[in-house]
Amino acid sequence: MESEDDMHDANEVASVEEEDDYYSGGEEEEEDMDEEGGAEDDYDYSYDYGDEEDDDTGDYDFIANYSDDGDDVLASRSQKNYTILKEEDIQQRQEEDITKISTVLSIPREAACILLRRYNWSVNNVHEEWFADEERVRKAVGILEKPLVKTTNFKEATCLICFENYPCDSLRSAACAHLFCDACWKAYISTSINDGPGCLMLRCPDPSCGAAVGHDMINKLAPEEDKEKYRRYLLRSYVEDSRKIKWCPAPGCDSAVEYVVGSGSYDVTCSCLYSFCWNCTEEAHRPVDCETVAKWVLKNSAESENMNWILANSKPCPKCKRPIEKNQGCMHMTCTPPCKFEFCWLCLGSWSDHGERTGGFYACNRYEAAKQEGVYDEAERRREMAKNSLERYTHYYERWASNQSSRQKALADLHQMQSIHLEKLSEVQSQPESQLKFIIEAWQQIVECRRVLKWTYAYGYYLPEHEHTKKQFFEYLQGEAEAGLERLHQCAEKELMNYLNSDGPSKDFNDFRTKLAGLTSVTRNYFENLVRALENGLSDVDSQAVCNKMSSKNVAGSSKAKGGRGKGSSKTSTSVRNTDDSGNWACDQCTYVNVRSVSTCHMCHHRR
Repeated sequence: MESEDDMHDANEVASVEEEDDYYSGGEEEEEDMDEEGGAEDDYDYSYDYGDEEDDDTGDYDFIANYSDDGDDVLASRSQKNYTILKEEDIQQRQEEDITKISTVLSIPREAACILLRRYNWSVNNVHEEWFADEERVRKAVGILEKPLVKTTNFKEATCLICFENYPCDSLRSAACAHLFCDACWKAYISTSINDGPGCLMLRCPDPSCGAAVGHDMINKLAPEEDKEKYRRYLLRSYVEDSRKIKWCPAPGCDSAVEYVVGSGSYDVTCSCLYSFCWNCTEEAHRPVDCETVAKWVLKNSAESENMNWILANSKPCPKCKRPIEKNQGCMHMTCTPPCKFEFCWLCLGSWSDHGERTGGFYACNRYEAAKQEGVYDEAERRREMAKNSLERYTHYYERWASNQSSRQKALADLHQMQSIHLEKLSEVQSQPESQLKFIIEAWQQIVECRRVLKWTYAYGYYLPEHEHTKKQFFEYLQGEAEAGLERLHQCAEKELMNYLNSDGPSKDFNDFRTKLAGLTSVTRNYFENLVRALENGLSDVDSQAVCNKMSSKNVAGSSKAKGGRGKGSSKTSTSVRNTDDSGNWACDQCTYVNVRSVSTCHMCHHRR
């Protein structure tokens, strides 16, 4: 029999199986696509280029359909495989779970809360354990049916901590009936709360007793400040003990994210607009896996590259072994105080043994002779290896950091466009803001692509050097995607300014709309291909090699049949190269992916 939690998870997984991730690119969805829809329909940002067979009305259809269908398309794209939980949502869920356990097991809410806390707030686990062995569970969590100490009818009793006598109505106890005075209880509770979240598992002060102390006792005796701390600990435990909910790691954000485990990409975006990986809680890094990201982050913060730099660019002083960098001048080196040892940079020998006979200030005959004998081979080899390693790391890191800064700039530009420029552009071009959403979507595409491109450099750094074919294929995809992104960024950043700063409506604004929307779509296609390839481990390289061999055989056979190199063989080769598995074809001129039913590129009107 399936548990309630498992059935809930199964329903959530089923509800998201038909959804597309930002870069889904799944083969199953592509196979089921309608021939007229094309691969780009899954990522439609409410752009409708009209009927391919009627070029004259395309722009007007685009404008009309943009406003009519935009809301429906964006609503379908907003479906996610995760849920953002505010503090009040978490508290509501917590109360609902406590009520459910209290009702089903017929126990007080305080006991239900203790049970759920013990079993990591899993209603299903509580049910299973309780009905399997209720007595064992009660003993384990400290929920007692009968007091451990027999109550007396005396008017006074002794506090078991301070050993003072008090009237019985001034003493309190947990379910075990061990009596303590209010002052001792307050000190015990306050100390436990200030020690941290361990207060959620508070037990009777008697060392031999395991009776649980619930939040009712806390509410009666603790000061307001400690009550609030206890409430925060209890609320946070609901998230931190769950395997399906995690806090947003953004500074100052109090939201949590509930993720449907096993539903696809781990990249999520909180209500504070911070995107992160739900699995490792680093910033969003799809298509690079969490292991690669962890290695890259560690490498950026570790001292290994500092040591490589020191090894590649400095030599140790022969006397005190302090590393010294030579950035200019002659070979005469003087170590810093208090050492002040003078030596030759090349052979590391004492400078007192050098002079005109050894080559002067800018050469060293001793070093050259020793080098020919192989004396410095090992040291030079290690220094050269460190230098090459440092140069390779610097190459990838600089590009990684550059795309990070470009993304931050694009985020700032996006915010400025949303808050200031969009309203101004609407007034200047006499266009409603609802028909200018294509600009916002272009900037959102730029921001997302910068993030993806940034992490591809971490992927490239850890790509094995000996896999030359995969490396070439990766660099090709990365280069194509980067070039497409630069074209889109140029159009959105600079060309848009011409229309924003114009004195009145521009006649060619609709042409700009079509161009920017088209570049957004093309860039999205580039990055879909890049993400899909990296997530598949560049496995397309092997299948592509097989296809190329088969294609070359077919071309060779066609050439032989026609008696030499003819147009037929060239056409066959082009067709194989520009057509994908579903029959859609990429334009040779602008690389836009068109459906197979058309013969003219919808973007640039170049014939196939």
